[in-house]
Amino acid sequence: MTSLLIINGPNLNMLGARQQSQYGTLTWDEIYSDCREFAKSLKMDLDYKQSNSEGEVVDFIQQASDLYQGIVLNAGAFTHTSIALVDAILAVDIPVVEVHMSNIYGREEFRKHSYISPVALGGVFGFGKNSYLLAIQALHQHLQAKS
Repeated sequence: MTSLLIINGPNLNMLGARQQSQYGTLTWDEIYSDCREFAKSLKMDLDYKQSNSEGEVVDFIQQASDLYQGIVLNAGAFTHTSIALVDAILAVDIPVVEVHMSNIYGREEFRKHSYISPVALGGVFGFGKNSYLLAIQALHQHLQAKS
């Protein structure tokens, strides 16, 4: 069975409490539950990891190559700062879809640059929880087309 990994970066463990006007009131557990059900409907397994530490996120990406066929990555603020995440993505042969719940291109100027986008298969921005669901669907279709 195809397995995907969702990796969330800094502060995404605070969903539901953090900046509700920007990110909504759903907790990560509620979002992840919906993601798991959706992946299951596509006959895919789904796992999840989160860290506020850049090095741990790099480790998650590196370790994924033996276990998963795709990664849904919400790197949070690391999106705008981390060459290390770019290098980790380039080091593994796994398609990565970049996700953001908010539209990073409609926010502060510093958020409009993504180091992740050029090395990702694609990106989904600005659809809240549905950004994750759309990324899962995109990876499913991409992997089906490859097989």
